[in-house]
Amino acid sequence: MSLATQPSGTAQRLDLLTEILMPRPLYATVMSHVVRKLTSYYVTGETAERKAFGMLAGRPRGGAFEVTAVAPLLLNLRHDGQHAADMDEIVDAHAIPSQTPNEQRGWIAHPQELLAFARLCDEHDWTMFGNYHTHRVAWPHDPRRDTCTALDRVLADGTGQWVFIVSAVDLHQPTLRAFYEGDNRREASVRLLPELRSAAL
Repeated sequence: MSLATQPSGTAQRLDLLTEILMPRPLYATVMSHVVRKLTSYYVTGETAERKAFGMLAGRPRGGAFEVTAVAPLLLNLRHDGQHAADMDEIVDAHAIPSQTPNEQRGWIAHPQELLAFARLCDEHDWTMFGNYHTHRVAWPHDPRRDTCTALDRVLADGTGQWVFIVSAVDLHQPTLRAFYEGDNRREASVRLLPELRSAAL
């Protein structure tokens, strides 16, 4: 779940993107965050739970959009008293039953973390355009878990954000896909930079 929305002055229509470019060091930041959280290694003060959530910023590059910064988030307010009841209602109405209990599903970002990242974006003229989270439990009808769920779509609707799904069903081979406002019909390809090329023999 993201509380950030698309700035009205964004020159490029984010909803029309078909390709998102991600430098490999930033891809590594996302994946290391995912592996750390799913193997239960937590930093001081972090919400101790086996899920990763973070924000992404970027800028136009040709006809594509390039990720310029990643912010792994530490605090999940989903369990805070004033937010828990609202999230429980949404999850109970839209989530598919899974291994993870409903009361542990969902993420609400801490405003201070969002504000700090927004300030960084303002300093560099970047657009906070997306967020990422993990799917780690295979479902019989969806063994890869690399697309958005009905709950993801409800939480992303109207945010102007790209939702990046990190499929961590197999931590040795995670995958990353991006969908506008959690709509699986509106996917942009994610291309890693620099591209690895086979050396000529």
